[in-house]
Amino acid sequence: MGVPEEPRKPEEQRLGPVLRRREQIQPGTTDQRLLDTEGDSEWVHTDPWRVMRIQSEFVEGFGALAELPSAISVFGSARTKPDSPEYEAGVRIGRALVEAGFAVITGGGPGAMEAANKGAREAKGVSVGLGIELPFEQGLNPHVDIGVNFRYFFVRKTMFVKYAQGFVVLPGGLGTLDELFEALTLVQTRKVTRFPIVLFGTEYWKGLVDWLRDSVVAGGKASEHDLLLFHVTDDVDEAVSLVTKEVGR
Repeated sequence: MGVPEEPRKPEEQRLGPVLRRREQIQPGTTDQRLLDTEGDSEWVHTDPWRVMRIQSEFVEGFGALAELPSAISVFGSARTKPDSPEYEAGVRIGRALVEAGFAVITGGGPGAMEAANKGAREAKGVSVGLGIELPFEQGLNPHVDIGVNFRYFFVRKTMFVKYAQGFVVLPGGLGTLDELFEALTLVQTRKVTRFPIVLFGTEYWKGLVDWLRDSVVAGGKASEHDLLLFHVTDDVDEAVSLVTKEVGR
């Protein structure tokens, strides 16, 4: 009986939609790697596996938030002190949004986010927190009634936009600025139907607005019309009125 020939290495390999040739061909098959009881566990940290985690985060987020009533996302600093005027403004905004018929969505953390959630809960509305996995994260604040924690910022951002009819932006740091400019970009490029963006705190936002007008627009990097994508106010009632008016309430 002859000795079986060594299988020849194929010149090309098809792994689902992926085509590999020459030195990029991998030994074995996908099924073989799946069914093997021994092997390297590093595969759970590979990019294809991360795609499944990303998908699961979208599914969980969509499932948890699909039945929300009309909502407004409120952004602001996690460092806002509970005894500060900004915190009190956040509580009043959360309460007023509920009284206007909205659920309130925040990042679920402390500070300004906690304030808006607190106001929403005190007004017996729907108080939502979308948390994020961070090395220094303190967890969801106690005023959140529906909470979802995310690994990935971009999944969380999708939830902020998809389930909100507008944004109220309290004074905040880099994370707040990131969320603000994400919203402005989506509206400016018409990736989303126009919705209101209200900056609360004229003194705090004055420098940013001046820079946008005097440097960005004046330098031809944006149009004068782009300054109409947001409103600035110090008045809680006006902030809620602007949101209500633009979403047809």
